[in-house]
Amino acid sequence: MLLLVVLLAGGAWYAAANASLSALETPGALETSVATAAKKWLVARAARQPLPPAPANDPMSVANGTMQFGGSCAFCHGQDGRAPTKVGSSLYPRAVRLDASSVQEYSDAELFVVIRDGIRLTGMPGFGKIHSEREIWNLVHYIRSLGPPPGG
Repeated sequence: MLLLVVLLAGGAWYAAANASLSALETPGALETSVATAAKKWLVARAARQPLPPAPANDPMSVANGTMQFGGSCAFCHGQDGRAPTKVGSSLYPRAVRLDASSVQEYSDAELFVVIRDGIRLTGMPGFGKIHSEREIWNLVHYIRSLGPPPGG
């Protein structure tokens, strides 16, 4: 038991002594893996809660989402969502390309909660106090429009 306590204390000391808060450095594979797994689990859990109904995913919703995107999201994700800006590329984790499979693999409900709630300790703000539920669904529909066509 004492050996386990010593090993845990030593591991904690080593991690603290070598930790960096810099967003400029690329984190190691272990940190990235653990943070990604935790994010996916937490987002999926939040998306299982009852959500407001989504409006139809039609051209008007996508157009409205495009306008909202330009005012709220383009500063980091780029004007078209496919080329993060210098600011977005300086964040950690980096602002993602919204047409990337890692984003498009999220369910609509998961995208909704990420946009509404944001992701703590990242550069992703929550827009739930800025945009209405309908506007957030419009943003989800815009992000969907960036991915491959359904069935494609």
